[in-house]
Amino acid sequence: MRGREKVLLKLRNMRRYVDFLKSHSGVSREDLETDYVLRSAIERNFHLALESALDVGEMIISMEGFRRPEDYREVIEILGEEGVLPREFAERFASAAGFRNILVHHYAEVDLDELHRRLQNLEDLDTFALSVAKYLKKSQGKTRKT
Repeated sequence: MRGREKVLLKLRNMRRYVDFLKSHSGVSREDLETDYVLRSAIERNFHLALESALDVGEMIISMEGFRRPEDYREVIEILGEEGVLPREFAERFASAAGFRNILVHHYAEVDLDELHRRLQNLEDLDTFALSVAKYLKKSQGKTRKT
């Protein structure tokens, strides 16, 4: 499987996680606090969606030979610098890497207000996926095969 196809597969998986989150975007903060199973599922799907976005970013960086990131935040920043993502969007979306780190490493400290706020604002995940798809289409003949 070539690099481009791997990226598209990751984006399809990401879509599944985002669709799950969207189907639960109407839950209240209180529901997140009292329903352990619901909260766990939402946290896990956020983790998987963000992990997918970062994997996609790392794959594109590798395929295109862009400079190597030092951390996850820089993955998004590099995509903005290189025109894969709109620069302003990348600057804003880079904070998602920090939220991913909280979900993975500081899972006992997830702020329910932030989780609820992010659940109400899933557009950034859509913007990321659409921007990457647009980039892949534009650069289809130019990307190195891996």
